[in-house]
Amino acid sequence: MFNFEGPDRRKEEERIRREGRLPPGQALTVKFPVLHYGPVPPFNPANWDFRVWGEVEEEKVWNWEEFNHLPRTKVTMDLHCVTRWSKADTTWEGVSVQMLVEQGVIRLNPSAAYVMQHAEFGFTVNLPLEVVLQENFLLATHFNGEPLTPDHGYPLRGVVGAIPSRQDLKTPYLWKGAKWLRGLEFMPRNRLGFWEKAGYSDSADVWKEERLA
Repeated sequence: MFNFEGPDRRKEEERIRREGRLPPGQALTVKFPVLHYGPVPPFNPANWDFRVWGEVEEEKVWNWEEFNHLPRTKVTMDLHCVTRWSKADTTWEGVSVQMLVEQGVIRLNPSAAYVMQHAEFGFTVNLPLEVVLQENFLLATHFNGEPLTPDHGYPLRGVVGAIPSRQDLKTPYLWKGAKWLRGLEFMPRNRLGFWEKAGYSDSADVWKEERLA
């Protein structure tokens, strides 16, 4: 499906593999393939908002300007797609859910155990709370120093990857971060998201090649 060839790519893939950063069944790409279900939604900052609800002490709703004033951070990660491409050393900027919880911006109920990402057109992705609160999960607005492009999730997407120096962190495949994100629902019990209902793995661990249920 994707053209991974080229001498620079092969040399880089050898380096990443030697460093133990390429999961089984993956090939490195120097491109950034575009994959998603459905059309790219329009964005109007005047009526966009982001909502947090469910197992929280207080529901939160931010408009686009307010969201951009939340505490921000950067993280560099390797991305691993279920379609077998990986992209190394990508830098993302955005809002860390871990940071929002630590700073008390979001106050979770003790019953919170899972999170559903709600995106445009009713698209959903589920994750355990422990993954959402890791450093390798980000509500991202920027990629490699530039605002996200529309086909990569502008204005906001969930992104999850592998931090090379943090092998203690769980790393699911990239589909576990939803493009065009509009809200987080904190849940006491797990519910399957769009692709999980279609037969994809719920846990989606890249190192165990958990692609299908």
